[in-house]
Amino acid sequence: MSTAHYDVAVIGGGPGGYTAALYCARSGRSVVVLEKLSAGGQMATTDQVDNYPGFDEGINGFELAERMERQAQRFGAATVYAEVTGVELSACPKRIESSEGEFTADAVILATGASPRELGLPGEGALRGRGVAYCATCDGMFFKGKTVAVAGGGNTAVEDALYLSRLCKKVWLIHRRDRLRASAVYHRALEEQGVEIIWNTRITALRREKRLTGLELEDVNTGARRELECDGLFVAVGRVPDTALFAGQVDMDGAGYVAADESTRTSVPGVFAVGDVRTKAVRQIVTAAADGAVAAHYAEEYLLSLAEGEGSA
Repeated sequence: MSTAHYDVAVIGGGPGGYTAALYCARSGRSVVVLEKLSAGGQMATTDQVDNYPGFDEGINGFELAERMERQAQRFGAATVYAEVTGVELSACPKRIESSEGEFTADAVILATGASPRELGLPGEGALRGRGVAYCATCDGMFFKGKTVAVAGGGNTAVEDALYLSRLCKKVWLIHRRDRLRASAVYHRALEEQGVEIIWNTRITALRREKRLTGLELEDVNTGARRELECDGLFVAVGRVPDTALFAGQVDMDGAGYVAADESTRTSVPGVFAVGDVRTKAVRQIVTAAADGAVAAHYAEEYLLSLAEGEGSA
């Protein structure tokens, strides 16, 4: 199978990846997006996206993903549905092995994203979008005036609980330890907002009909069990970046995210990281799209330096 060469290869077809592809293609660059499943990444699994600008009545995440794909393709970006199995990011040109053959590119944009860490409970996947959620700012409005629980004890869980307390009738924070990992500054805020913490407790099962109706809880110290009725559960126990392919090739932070600042440059010249895969404070569709535009700018700068014989720039 022959090797296809492009100016820019984008690994991952989420909002960051397709925005980068759009901008690079509009600059006249040859671009390929390598996506193993379907356009959109995590976004495509969201029934209703209400916080992406330009859609005043919201839009289905899968539809938004398809629109992003078509928009990039309109300017010449190619999409290849393939699983990337290996990369050589320091090579010149950079090499990508996939289930659909080998690709080379002068610049590579990493857009493989990150997945929310699940609790691992039976039926959890089936209840996603039916009472179980992983992003309070994305899905909180669907639970306005209702009773919800948040699972976790770190900063993200506490921030989610505080955010939901402004929308929901009642918010429970369920934590398996006797103290929060979150910064101390949040503790008083939880009390002031009426968030009730259930300490030393883990969720053992999800009660359901067509949607989530409640939780089965267990005290980790005594083994005592109880049930908690609620309309929604927000799981905030961390995320898992999809970076295993790049281990040892680009610098990563302690959590496994690709180390890249607001320029999206990584430790390897000509390699950029966008969206949820990179180290950043906020992970949303709109911030991923912003990363894509930034990466395209610096990728163009890098490609011009190559043309001038300054590939180390």
